[in-house]
This record gives sequence, structure tokens and C-alpha cells, in this order.
Amino acid sequence: MRIMIRLLLAEDQSMVREALAALLGLEPDLEVVAQAARGDEVLAAARAHAVDVALLDIEMPGLTGIEAAAVLRRELPAVKIVILTTFGRPGYLRSAMEAGADAFLVKDAPAAQLAAAVRTVLTGERVIDPTLAAAALAEGANPLTDRERDVLRAAQDGATNAELATVLRLSQGTVRNYLSMAIQKLAARNRAEAVRIAREKGWL
Repeated sequence: MRIMIRLLLAEDQSMVREALAALLGLEPDLEVVAQAARGDEVLAAARAHAVDVALLDIEMPGLTGIEAAAVLRRELPAVKIVILTTFGRPGYLRSAMEAGADAFLVKDAPAAQLAAAVRTVLTGERVIDPTLAAAALAEGANPLTDRERDVLRAAQDGATNAELATVLRLSQGTVRNYLSMAIQKLAARNRAEAVRIAREKGWL
């Protein structure tokens, strides 16, 4: 009797999710037993359906795929995690690995390659898109501290220093210092450009 690998597929775009589920369902040993449209639904779905592997998109409401991966790794360490992304940003790869992901692949990879990655992570090995791995090595580490990243992330919607100080429970002077350091490290002209650079590199 064939042992079926139970999959959770988390992707906020329903057409993409259903297409991936259909393609993976063609594999004789894979079965998509749960789907989620939000990152904050991943843990409950994985628990309810006793999944072996979770395939997570990065850009999702509720929690990002990387944040959901960290929750899964902490709460259900036996579940293998495959991050799927449209965004081949080197910083995302580093963040995903730090969160405990077992594989990191771009979404437009052939279905056979994705299926092979699922089988490989169940043997305890990691699978990383080679182009992204090379780009991550060339890019280097994220120069921002956790606090600088928090402040930049909070500044994405154009909040004032006073608003940021209230949200982050910091003084306005401290917020200004963190923003200045982030702008300097990213060689940006202003906070908006710093946010853009950090997002493009996957550092937020």
C-alpha cells in the first residue's frame, strides 16, 4: 500500500492555490489535505489535518509565510516547511532559513521539481533554489538590527515620528536615531527610499 504524503497549501490567491493543489494532486504519493488563505490560519489547519509538509507562500495576510513558518517550527516541529515565493529576494531566503524552513523555491518552478522537494525534505535534507542561494551569498547579511527593522517596518505607511513613537513605545528621539541609522546603512536618501531598498532585498 502506498504511503501518502499529507500536504497543507497556504496561499492567499485562490486561483494560484487551486492550480497548485491540482498539480500536486496529480502526483501518486501526494495529497493536499488542507488549504489556507491566511498565514494566521496555518497552525490550526496543520494541527487539524495532521499534515506532513506545509507549503507556504510568503506574502499572506495575518502572518507572512516566514512568520507562519516560525510558529509551525515552534509548535509542530515534525512538520516540514517549504516556502514558495514569487519574490526571489535574497533576504527572504535568509529569513526563511532562520525561521526553520526546510526548502525555499520560486513559485514558477515545475510541479515535478516541487514534488521532488517535498519528498526530499521528508528525508531530512534541505532544498534551496540554486539561483536564490547564489544571490543570497552575493548580497551578504541584513545590516539592520531587529529594532531598526521594526521601526522601518512601522514607517512603511508614512507614519510620523510621533506616531511611530506611540506605536513602538519609544521616545521620538530614539525613533529618529533608529531611522537615521537605517537610512545610513542602506545608503538611502530618506526613510521612504530606505523602506523600498529594505523591501526589495527582503530585509523587512
